[in-house]
Amino acid sequence: MRPWRLRSCRRTLPGTPPFWHPEPRTENEESMTVAIIGTGSIGSALARDLTRGGERVILAGTDGAKSAALATELGDLAFATSVADAIDAADVVVFAVWLDVMQQLVDEHRARLVGRIVVDPSNPIAPDGNGGFVKIIDESASSGRLIADALPDGAAFVKAFGSLSAGSLAEAAHQDPAFVLFYATDDDAAGDTVAGLIRAAGFDPVRAGGVDASIRIEVFGALHEYGALGRTVHREEVLGLV
Repeated sequence: MRPWRLRSCRRTLPGTPPFWHPEPRTENEESMTVAIIGTGSIGSALARDLTRGGERVILAGTDGAKSAALATELGDLAFATSVADAIDAADVVVFAVWLDVMQQLVDEHRARLVGRIVVDPSNPIAPDGNGGFVKIIDESASSGRLIADALPDGAAFVKAFGSLSAGSLAEAAHQDPAFVLFYATDDDAAGDTVAGLIRAAGFDPVRAGGVDASIRIEVFGALHEYGALGRTVHREEVLGLV
């Protein structure tokens, strides 16, 4: 297993005031910062959940004013900047965007993603014109596998934060007992890091398997809220399914 060492986050972005930990760190202390690319329903809910759990987030998207407004709402643990600067300043990058947009961003920022954990919450779907959704890739394929295969060497992939709807991410977080959020990865160390973020976001992390298990936690999959499960669940309800 390759150990995943997080880089120190004691830095600022060009032209901005410091926005990390307000007090000096010890020489050996390390911190982690999460870039959330996309401030739609999933990205916004995740940013609120993570900052509520004490995590630092950098927000970026096509609408800079929207990212800035959300950062202001969230307070000292959030900051808004460009996509490129957000990736450069982060240890974990969450692409909370549609699959086709994520593919474009991964291609555009390949060099920047080296040394980072890339988190994919995407679902390969589009509106069907009748109020529902339809899968836009082959029935046997997953967006998780597509993104994992597209990443550069030196980037770690974790499928996470997509097994619940945006509404459930917002409403089911930080409950007692915690509801499950599934994740999938081939990298144990990166998976442990993201499991910690899932806990910080107020959920119970359950690993569904490796990258090939991504299809099970995407929309219509056996472990998705809108698949066979049909609802939010607790750990004891799913232990026989993973």
